[in-house]
Amino acid sequence: MNSKSCLIILILLFLSYTGYSQTYAFFGSYNHDKNKEGLYVYELDTVKGSLKKFTSAKIHNPSYLTLSPAGNFIYACTDTKTPNAGSVSSFVFNPEKKTITFVNSQSSRGENPVYCAVHPSGNWLINGNYTESGISLCPLNINGNIEPPVQFLRYFEGSINPDRQANSHIHSTVFSPDGKFVFVPDLGSDKIRRYEFDTLTKQPLLEIAPLKTTPGSGPRHFTFHPNGKYAYCIGELSGTVTVYQYSNGELKPVQEIATHEDSITEAFESSDVHCTPDGRFLYATNRGAENNIAIFSIRENGTLQNIGYQSTLGKHPRTFAIDSSGNFLIATNVNSSSAVVFRINKTTGQLTKTSETTIEHVSCVKIKTY
Repeated sequence: MNSKSCLIILILLFLSYTGYSQTYAFFGSYNHDKNKEGLYVYELDTVKGSLKKFTSAKIHNPSYLTLSPAGNFIYACTDTKTPNAGSVSSFVFNPEKKTITFVNSQSSRGENPVYCAVHPSGNWLINGNYTESGISLCPLNINGNIEPPVQFLRYFEGSINPDRQANSHIHSTVFSPDGKFVFVPDLGSDKIRRYEFDTLTKQPLLEIAPLKTTPGSGPRHFTFHPNGKYAYCIGELSGTVTVYQYSNGELKPVQEIATHEDSITEAFESSDVHCTPDGRFLYATNRGAENNIAIFSIRENGTLQNIGYQSTLGKHPRTFAIDSSGNFLIATNVNSSSAVVFRINKTTGQLTKTSETTIEHVSCVKIKTY
């Protein structure tokens, strides 16, 4: 056996022993043209922190993406920012064949769908509509096909800001870690709507009394701490993150902390919020005058301490995502058409840019390791 053959065998044995994996970043874009690429998959180099385009698909204005638990299906809010339209769409992703294949679409039952989530079982897709405020629940079959909605709910209440809160605006739909509850921040009414999720009934969403937030806060995105004991909601209009103690569908507010620097006193445009997988840090994005990421350390009781800011090096960071290793954060800057990869310092929580990629009007990002 020659030296080259020995080297190949050693490499294969090493990859087998170490559990070789690949990490992909999935991006949507406001392409404003259904005949143009709108869904992209890039491979994330987990050593260098760089992105390399892998494959893409044509779809119209995907504002938000989510993945099935196994990552073999991609679900997207599509036809957003389109009058008299709005849909959710499904794709099969095959990392070995390097392909994305369209499966089907269903109406979102309202204009401007902006968020969707898959139940931990992989059997349900829920989406939220911003303009025609409401949520729609669709069954999913084993082939990734989105079935027609079995439940649709509309909301009409407003709150104290006449410019932004004349009526309800749903901005996210989040399952609890155990899948037994759904939390629906409503920017327009200053409420987090709550539902028990009963999979044994034909219409699984069972309403619980909504939780009122600070008037004028405009609750937008919502996330759980990895330990499941705490939850965090970012207020787009107030530029704050509210910390909640969580147990069995109940939320108890324990802290409200600013995401913005002291020099910013109005016109907040806070957007997204996520914890690191180890539960030590929380990040929150600010658009508008700031275009940055607020960095917080998480105390043992779930409360937050601000420890700095990092520019997203672009304009209008609508969403961001953290990979499962907790080593990288990717921010999407819609108005400057850039996806920026940052390396996370696991000791300090600080961010260091590793690469930047141009994606026209990039609207959202998800990361998955296979």
